[in-house]
Amino acid sequence: MPEGDTVWRTAQRLHGALAGEPLTRSDLRVPRLATVDLTGRRVLDVLPRGKHLLTRVEGGLTLHSHLRMDGSWRVFAPGERWRGGPSHQIRAVLANAAHTAVGYRLPVLELLRTADEGAVVGHLGPDLLGPDWDAAEALRRLLADPARPLGEALLDQRNLAGIGNVYKSELCFLLRVSPWLPVAELPAPERLPTLAKKLLEANKGRSTRITTADARRDHQLWVYGRAGRPCRRCGTALRTADQGTPGQERPTYWCPRCQPDHPAGPPG
Repeated sequence: MPEGDTVWRTAQRLHGALAGEPLTRSDLRVPRLATVDLTGRRVLDVLPRGKHLLTRVEGGLTLHSHLRMDGSWRVFAPGERWRGGPSHQIRAVLANAAHTAVGYRLPVLELLRTADEGAVVGHLGPDLLGPDWDAAEALRRLLADPARPLGEALLDQRNLAGIGNVYKSELCFLLRVSPWLPVAELPAPERLPTLAKKLLEANKGRSTRITTADARRDHQLWVYGRAGRPCRRCGTALRTADQGTPGQERPTYWCPRCQPDHPAGPPG
């Protein structure tokens, strides 16, 4: 599941493969971009912004993509077999003489003027892995809606950009609070943005996400994806429930002993 660290790592890989070289192939397989040809334009930069990817090319254009749940970009050498899914799932192909970048299952792919990037990322809060990171501003945004459940506030990219469902659950566990706790009731709230930053920084350079400091297989995470299994701290069976506004619910995982329930939730 792509989160801020995954997108950061993807941007680094794409930048290393494409930046500074002219495109020898441009194939954008979505209807509104079917006639667009970027061949001959030099790729200037590939930047991550929260969970968004911005590929800037000569001529003041930016190819904006978002991975959401299962999208991915893969980079291949000339002649290398493309691996990442069947061909009908390919949404974009960008190539130069040395590398080919292939975008699979991209739910968002659009071309815009670089000067208009703010239209797609301007709403985002401080980026946990970006040059604009500002812990105080992130905390201010989180506390601006004091009654909002913490789990929902963490997933709102307008507060701080880069946290997805895994880090939401893991952060709440590490802070020993219920994901349904109103933000205003969070003890020592200044710890939250600092801890979030620490987790993403620690994981941005590796493909296996670790929050427990234990890299052994099946030991990397505290609670996410472990419903019904014993808590690594206290042995209590972990729980899961959907959280979020109708139509935007996401599964949340927690330990009912280490993270005492709050009257506002969870359901059941």
